[in-house]
Amino acid sequence: MDHVAEYRERGYAIVRGVFSADEVAAIGAAMDAVHAEGVAHGRCFRHGNLFYNVAPAGDGRPLVRMVQWPSYHNAVLDAVRRDGRFLAILEPLIGRDVKQIINQLHWKAPGSKGDFAWHQDSRFRKPDAVYRNLGGSYVQTGLAIDPHTRESGAMRFIPASHNSGAIALDTSTEVLGTEMSDDALVAAGIDPALSVDLTLDPGDVALWNPYLVHGSGRNVSTHQRRLYINGYVRAADCDRGEWAFRDGEPVPLGDEPALVHYEELRANPHPHYP
Repeated sequence: MDHVAEYRERGYAIVRGVFSADEVAAIGAAMDAVHAEGVAHGRCFRHGNLFYNVAPAGDGRPLVRMVQWPSYHNAVLDAVRRDGRFLAILEPLIGRDVKQIINQLHWKAPGSKGDFAWHQDSRFRKPDAVYRNLGGSYVQTGLAIDPHTRESGAMRFIPASHNSGAIALDTSTEVLGTEMSDDALVAAGIDPALSVDLTLDPGDVALWNPYLVHGSGRNVSTHQRRLYINGYVRAADCDRGEWAFRDGEPVPLGDEPALVHYEELRANPHPHYP
């Protein structure tokens, strides 16, 4: 089954070996540099759309959990998000005019709490009016930098759950930092036994639908788990986001950042600690 058929049937797909070992090493080094920036800040920091999510670890050291829009100041990561191989994956699904509303790095250090509760990404596509035809126009992608296994806290999916649209999952807690709960699935009418692990090797790219139910657990392996997430949308169906490809050609970031999720971008674009 090709990735397009797999994506439409199951709500997710895997394209193996998209980036080479040397390329993955370079991307990993860029991620490590951004991680060091987050550690240096020591707490959450924002500069426009660029945002470092930093929490104290159990030993008191800063724990960098994710960074949003690092591509504004990291050329390696910017080149990856608009690499033609992503267009080849996306074009059969959402066309050649593509915007981007997610540009995000995720880390799970060995033994650290990096859980994501069961959720649908559609929960975060707000306001509704600017994300039209969400189920058919938006594709989330994740590039594995390290091995992704159950032990390293890889994502888990509920196959074909995207066919049900918005599902009444518990939204009373934050997704990041909350453990996956079988009770949450049962309460939403989902059999927990249906869940599958997303197993990836470095260089593999996964893609999933915004209505696919998914989550991830703690990293109990001996290595870190890095993931580079880029979320793309058919340009005609979204009023927000940075351009990634226009008529199939990669589009660099401009001098003026586009409105994505940070609602105060125009009022307070300056560097600050929230």
